[in-house]
Amino acid sequence: MSKDQLFSSYDQLSSTWDEMFNTNAEIRGQYETIIAFLKNTSKETLSKKEELSKQLFMSQGVTFTVYNDNEGIEKIFPFDIVPRIITGSEWDKIERGIKQRIKALNLFIKDIYNEQFIIKDGIVPADLIYSCPNYMREMKGIKVPHDVYVHIAGVDLIRNNDGEFYVLEDNLRTPSGVSYMLENREISKRLYPGILPKNNVRSVSNYPNMLYKKLQELSYNSNPNIVLLTPGIYNSAYYEHTTLARLMGIELVEGSDLVVKNHFVYMKTTNGLKQVDVIYRRVDDDFLDPLEFNATSVLGVAGIMAAYRKGNVNIINAPGTGVADDKATYVYVPDMISYYLGEEPILKNIETYQLGRPDELEYVIKNIKTMVIKKTDGSGGYGMLMGHEASEEEIKDYLDNLKKKPENFIAQPILKLSTAPCYIDGQLSPRCIDLRPFALSGKDGIDICPGGLTRVALKKGSLVVNSSQGGGSKDTWVIN
Repeated sequence: MSKDQLFSSYDQLSSTWDEMFNTNAEIRGQYETIIAFLKNTSKETLSKKEELSKQLFMSQGVTFTVYNDNEGIEKIFPFDIVPRIITGSEWDKIERGIKQRIKALNLFIKDIYNEQFIIKDGIVPADLIYSCPNYMREMKGIKVPHDVYVHIAGVDLIRNNDGEFYVLEDNLRTPSGVSYMLENREISKRLYPGILPKNNVRSVSNYPNMLYKKLQELSYNSNPNIVLLTPGIYNSAYYEHTTLARLMGIELVEGSDLVVKNHFVYMKTTNGLKQVDVIYRRVDDDFLDPLEFNATSVLGVAGIMAAYRKGNVNIINAPGTGVADDKATYVYVPDMISYYLGEEPILKNIETYQLGRPDELEYVIKNIKTMVIKKTDGSGGYGMLMGHEASEEEIKDYLDNLKKKPENFIAQPILKLSTAPCYIDGQLSPRCIDLRPFALSGKDGIDICPGGLTRVALKKGSLVVNSSQGGGSKDTWVIN
């Protein structure tokens, strides 16, 4: 395919950082190899590769669930065949920034559930913590193994039009998406044989082994029995649960497969009860233990928190970590880095307005067309107001609801997410993207898988990358 054909639909967005083209409309060095390959490949062949990727996702059962879709809840995860490419120097800064951030957040969680120095010193307001729906008083004073609360984190990054990466949000409870990262790479190996080693693309396939070793480290047993606790087949990330359990060689269990006796957790087997040492749980806090949280829950295990308090089982991630990834808490993460580490943040926050403050609420209302408003406990792109897209009526209705409890909302300027080339209708076309790298913490420190999940807003002009709202993904190459 000629260059003219390939780029005939490539209209760079104004005031937007493009991952492939520099400001002089020249292809960035990291994209030269893959673009040369695409230019020397016919449109028919590229379309066949696109179709092959869909077939591979279908055969592997790579799906996600949309609960409010009348067409059915299971969907194949959309995949774009053109990889997103990050240089080694860019990745080095991302890696250092995420390690710094996770270290500070982990210290914050430990502090909040113990001495609360950061509150006493006036860095974080007490009412912000105690009013947070993800703050768990049941975690107060619990000693966790090796003082690690955040074992698995997914930190969402965006690149603004200044070329710098900013943290959009921290996912510290049950972060998802790593199975898509792994599957995307397997697809790329099939689509581009020989190109990954030629480009010195760093491997992500070791993630399950990295995770298993971290889980092993977090038990005082030298040969721990580790299980993955899933809510079941109707959960939106069930494919991921089955994939990770299989790749780590551990049992996938539901709440009904476990029982607590004498403050120890056991798994039911055909040979009787087998003690469980580590639980990688993908069940939300509220449903973890019906004796202490939601009494109607059938997803968790009665008595599991009592076993956890006594140190007889380790739960990954620790219950109550959500206090640190609440969108209201996000505002204070740079202060946490300064307070606990005595350092300046390597990765910056996006400017954020707390709408419980009357002056900030007034400013946001006046500038509503340039703002995105989010619920502090929201996720998945739901419950947001995109000011530049909303009608006057939609804005009025949203603000009427917001004003009932403004402290439950934050606002941020609508940013120019960077764009990357996507293969759409036979041409390359720019689409907005973000990035979710995955960090693993254990007693020996923090490791970050070199790449992560790049999510794509496949709808032209859209800034919403969530799969449940029309987004897709692409493989992420970190090259040396």
